[in-house]
Amino acid sequence: MASFAREVAYRIFAQELRDTTLVLERDLEDAYAPQYVVAPTGAKVNRVFVVGTLTDKEDIGTDAEYWRARISDPTGTFFVYAGQYQPDATRVIADAEVPSFLAVVGKVGVYTTEDGNIMTSIRPETITVVDAETRDRWVLETARQTLDRIKELEAESSPSIEMVKEHYSLDTEQYREMAISALESMR
Repeated sequence: MASFAREVAYRIFAQELRDTTLVLERDLEDAYAPQYVVAPTGAKVNRVFVVGTLTDKEDIGTDAEYWRARISDPTGTFFVYAGQYQPDATRVIADAEVPSFLAVVGKVGVYTTEDGNIMTSIRPETITVVDAETRDRWVLETARQTLDRIKELEAESSPSIEMVKEHYSLDTEQYREMAISALESMR
């Protein structure tokens, strides 16, 4: 029986995901090769785990259901798109009340707009309605992991240090402040 290992689902705040513009080239010979991005704090990301408040949802499909959901954490908004290939996630979005807390595990989608801006979104694998305590634990752990990644970058022990230095302005202070601000928002 063949087995495969799933990629780690990184905890990442909305602001950092929105700022992520470093897209690694995909192995074109492998149709199933994962797409990676490198975040400003050095995480090499294919999948994410996010939790936030569903603030808006809309069925933007023309022939079939295709939902766009806006899920906000203390730092900004994630855009989640689900349709016929994610039937369980689509159903959760369609049935969820605005506002409610949602936990999402999914793949990062990256596209470039006509004017050259890079936009990120999440294609969900799973979505679950959660409570405020779960959301607060996610904020706490995501802040800890973000600060740990910053520490690795500053110590130059991150495997992504060279890519981050070349692509981003290695100004980690804004992400440190982002994590601290997210923690303070829970008071």
